[in-house]
Amino acid sequence: MTILHTTRLRLEPFAGHHLDGLHDMNGRPEVMRYISGQPETRDQTAAAIARVQRCWAVLGTSWWAFIDLDSGRVAGAGCIQYLRREANPPDDLESLRSNPLEIGWRLHPDFWRQGLASEAAQRMAAFAFESLAAKDLFAVRHPENVSSGRVMDRLGMRYRGLESWYGTELATHVISRHEWQTRQGTAE
Repeated sequence: MTILHTTRLRLEPFAGHHLDGLHDMNGRPEVMRYISGQPETRDQTAAAIARVQRCWAVLGTSWWAFIDLDSGRVAGAGCIQYLRREANPPDDLESLRSNPLEIGWRLHPDFWRQGLASEAAQRMAAFAFESLAAKDLFAVRHPENVSSGRVMDRLGMRYRGLESWYGTELATHVISRHEWQTRQGTAE
C-alpha cells in the first residue's frame, strides 16, 4: 500500500484508525449529496474501509484518507481505482483490471474551498500515470456536481458526455497519459 504526500496532505490507504474521521465526513448529507444521496452510517463506513483494504491487497490501488498535516484530521478521501459499469463490485476483483482507471475525491466541509481537492488530485493522477502506467485516467461525477467538474478541468481532463458507470448516468471526463505528460512538461 502506497502513502503519498503533497504540500499540505498525507494520503494514507484506508485503515481502521481512519474510521472516526471518515465517518465524520461521510456521515454528512452535504458530502454525500452527489455520491449516494444519503449520509453513511458508522457501520457502512467501517464496511467501506474493509472493502478498500481488500482492493489494496488485490489490485495495488484504491482509496486514501487525506490527512491534513497541520491538524492531523481527516480532511477528505480520494482514489485511483478501476471503474465499473455495475453498481456493486464483483466478487472477483481481478476482473476489474480490464476496466479503465478512475480518479475520485471528496472533502470534509471544514476543508472546502482551500484547493485541497486539486492538490490531492494532482498527486493521485501522478501516481496513476507514473506508478500504475495508466494509458488513460477517467473521472465521473453527478452531472450537477460542478465543483468536482472544476477540479477535473484543472487536471486537464476533457468532458466526454454522460455515460453509464456504477449503474447510473454520470458526467464522464478523461485525460490520456500523453496529455498528462504534456501538461507536466514530461512528454516522451
